[in-house]
Amino acid sequence: MIQNAYDTSDTPTISAAIVDDHGIVRQGLRALLSRPGIEVVGEAESGDDAIRLAAALQPNVMLLDIRMKNGDGLQSLPHIKAASPGTSVIILTTYANPTYLARAISGGAAGYLSKETDPDQIVRAVRAAAAGDNLIDRQLLQMALAHSASAPLPDIDPSIDIEIEPLSERERDVLSLMVQGFANNAIAETLSISMPTVKTHVQHILQKLHVSDRTQAALLAMRLKLIE
Repeated sequence: MIQNAYDTSDTPTISAAIVDDHGIVRQGLRALLSRPGIEVVGEAESGDDAIRLAAALQPNVMLLDIRMKNGDGLQSLPHIKAASPGTSVIILTTYANPTYLARAISGGAAGYLSKETDPDQIVRAVRAAAAGDNLIDRQLLQMALAHSASAPLPDIDPSIDIEIEPLSERERDVLSLMVQGFANNAIAETLSISMPTVKTHVQHILQKLHVSDRTQAALLAMRLKLIE
């Protein structure tokens, strides 16, 4: 039985899942993420298994490979998000392809990293994903959003109708800067508000838009024309 783990502080432990068809990669990532504040709760070696894992464990963060022997990660991504909407998915791949990045964002990814990324950066990305912080370079995000906003919505279940709660004027200001790829500190400086206030606004925006991360909030804002 999987239980939510918490450390001795008030900060919940981040539950992470690893999906890759190479056992040595999964073993390396598990060792890398086995540190205070993060718990690897499950592994899978195909896209289909990743969907089942997401549904069963509802991890906070999932590291997902693209090309796997028994199920492509990008094809499975929308179904993973449907099975566990609260899971922030980070694509971790050897393919640094702009088209893949755009497809990843369209499918529901929070971030996109190369397997050649510094190991410490992978750990920082997992923590950032769990906290709702930026994961994608500003310029790359702009290009990917422009492509993804016009792409067809993933075909999961047309009967699902999520009601978007109205945003306050200040939340719209924050969302506009999120779409532009601003990090929290840049938003705080631009709007002359404190970092804690920015974080509160970001969390309210994610809750109102029913998304798990700021990348998907930015994409939804563009698709639904929530900002000018």
